[in-house]
Amino acid sequence: MSAEGSRDRLPHVSVVVPARDCAALIPDCLAAIESQTYRGPIDVTVAVAPSRDGTEQAVARSGMELPLQVVENPAGTAAAGLNIAVAASKGSIVARVDAQSRIPPGYLESAVSTLGHTGAANVGGVQRPAAAAGLPGAIAAAMGSSFGGGPAAFRRGRHSGPADTVYLGVFDRDALESVGGFDETLRRNQDYELNWRLREQGRTVWLDPSLVVDYLPRSDYSGLARQYFSYGAWKRTMLVRNPRSLRIRQLAAPALTAGLAFSAFELALGRWRGAALPVLYAGACAVAAARLSSVLRGRLERVRAAAAFAVMHTCWGTGFLLGRARLGSLSGQRGEAEAR
Repeated sequence: MSAEGSRDRLPHVSVVVPARDCAALIPDCLAAIESQTYRGPIDVTVAVAPSRDGTEQAVARSGMELPLQVVENPAGTAAAGLNIAVAASKGSIVARVDAQSRIPPGYLESAVSTLGHTGAANVGGVQRPAAAAGLPGAIAAAMGSSFGGGPAAFRRGRHSGPADTVYLGVFDRDALESVGGFDETLRRNQDYELNWRLREQGRTVWLDPSLVVDYLPRSDYSGLARQYFSYGAWKRTMLVRNPRSLRIRQLAAPALTAGLAFSAFELALGRWRGAALPVLYAGACAVAAARLSSVLRGRLERVRAAAAFAVMHTCWGTGFLLGRARLGSLSGQRGEAEAR
C-alpha cells in the first residue's frame, strides 16, 4: 500500500490551539505540532484572542507547512477560542494543544490509536512542568511534585485507564459536540468540567501515561499566585454547579488556608499555640523541597521551591474561599436554563 493510501485510511485530526499574548511561545508550540509522526491528515486552527504582543503575526511567521488557519476569538477566553476553532475545523478527531505545551513527536499517533482501541470520548496524558534553571525551574519542580501539584492522575498518573480528567485531550468530535463543547462561562477548570459532562453522559475519559507533555509554567511568584488564585475561584464555581464532581483532595488547600488564617488570629491575640500549624506546614514544605534534590541541586533552588509550594497552596485556597469568579457573557443564559 502506498504512503498516500495509508494516509487516506487514517482519521483526519484537527489540532486546535487557543492563543493570547503568547508570541514568544507559539512558534515552538506549532513546531512541535509540525514534528508529529502521525501519517494521517492533520490541519491546525489557532484561535487568537485580542493580544498586545503580536501573537497573530507570530503565528503567520511560523512557516508551518501543515494546513493552518487563524480565526479570531473576540471573547478572549480559552473556552471560547477552543469552541471557535473546533467549529472552524473538520477532522473527525479534535486535539487540543495549548501555547504553553510542547507535545512530543508521537503524541497524535499514540493518542489516535488509544482513542480507537478503547472507544473513549477523550484521550489525554500527563502534564510535565518544564523550565530553565533559577526561579522558573524551582516553580516547575514544585508544580511537578505530588506535594505541590497534588495527586491528580494527569499530574502523577502511571497507569493507563479511565480517569476524572486528563491534560489537554484528543477528542472524538461527535462526543465533544454531543455535550456542547467547552463551557464559555468558565475561565478556568473548563477542561475538568467538560470531562465531567462526558463522564455523566456515560462516556470514557482515558488517561494514557505514555503521553507526557511538557508544560511551561509561570516564571515568577506573582504570576503563579494569580494563576492559582484563579484556579481556586473557578473550581468553587464549577463545584457549585456540579457538586457531585467534588473530590476530597480538592478541599485540602482551602482547609489549610483557613487553618493558617485562624493561626494568625491566635498569634495576634498572643496565643502561641497559633504557631503550631504554620511551623508544621513550613516544615512540610522544607521536607518536600528537600526531596527535589535530584532535580534541584542548589539550596537556593530548594528554598524557592518551598516558597512556590506555599504560594500555590495558599493562593488556591484563598481563591476557593474568597475569590469571585466573573462569569462570561453566557452566564445569564446558563442561569435561566438551570432555573427552568
